[in-house]
Amino acid sequence: MRKLYLPLLAMVAFVMASCGGQKTVESVELTGAGATFPLPFYNMVFEEYASTGKGQVSYGGIGSGGGVRNLKDGIVDFAGSDAFLSDSEMKELSPVVHVPTCMGAVVLAYNLPGVDKLNLSGDVIADIYAGKITAWNDARLQALNEGVKLPANNIVVAYRSDGSGTTFVFTDYLSKVSESWKSTYGAGKTVDFPVGQAAKGNPGVAGIIAQTPYSLGYIGSEYAFAQKIAYASVMNKKGEFITPSTESISAAAGDIPQDTRCSITNADMEGAYPISCFTWLLLYKEQNYSGRDKVQAEATLKLMQYMLSDSVQQKTATVHYAPLPKKAVEQSLQNLKTITYDGQPILK
Repeated sequence: MRKLYLPLLAMVAFVMASCGGQKTVESVELTGAGATFPLPFYNMVFEEYASTGKGQVSYGGIGSGGGVRNLKDGIVDFAGSDAFLSDSEMKELSPVVHVPTCMGAVVLAYNLPGVDKLNLSGDVIADIYAGKITAWNDARLQALNEGVKLPANNIVVAYRSDGSGTTFVFTDYLSKVSESWKSTYGAGKTVDFPVGQAAKGNPGVAGIIAQTPYSLGYIGSEYAFAQKIAYASVMNKKGEFITPSTESISAAAGDIPQDTRCSITNADMEGAYPISCFTWLLLYKEQNYSGRDKVQAEATLKLMQYMLSDSVQQKTATVHYAPLPKKAVEQSLQNLKTITYDGQPILK
């Protein structure tokens, strides 16, 4: 039996009795791990999936990097990641299919007593995280926030300590809006931030922001929305200050390649929030690995189809995410048909 060691508090497990001892798709327990960014959405969907008798799912929010490592080790049915696998990462694994599940955003959450609205721009955010802007009343910050009295206190920066797709999305954005950031730090699931306090997972960074006056940190939009943490409007490529919302996140979706591996940060569309993203479930194209049988593989694909269904996509906004564009759903359903067991397509 495969064993997966996941943080207990992050795990969503549902136990269902098998039907007369005979293994069926409905009686299979699927195991996944990875991104914490979509965890509230996955918790809701996987619970509903189990309660309707479709199957049981356990998912551990251990960060995108941890999820990809578990997939590489062959100890999960799927991995969650906010960052698509790069070409070099794809070469390190057996062929992987990316299944987008929803859209979201990385927001700049802040704890600034007396300030109810904050505007930021990409170059200013990059220089804050590079340690070049250290005080809230810096002239460049003040210029973005006319009429707002910003305090002289130092900015307490917060960032992710674990391998994180949220970090990848955030630093991918910074690399697009700041040549200095791109050449010095670049984009990745882990980055050597020169200043700030580190915390594990989106909940950890959100905790720092909630408890620390004069702090600023990047977190998944759901955590700011749900916990009512203040978050900034960010200038997009059109020069508009955009507040993250379901509508502004959806506006960032542009052309999507067939394999759905794409970045939508700094999108050149009116009304688009500039740090928007897809989040994916990753699974092997060939499902016969680590002793898995065909029923396990069929159950995995059944779950993927459920995630792409209209009924699930319509519920994204209830937990502060955005639904996939219709094109992304259609492409993903086509991609699922390429998945095999012993070289034979599972879906007909």
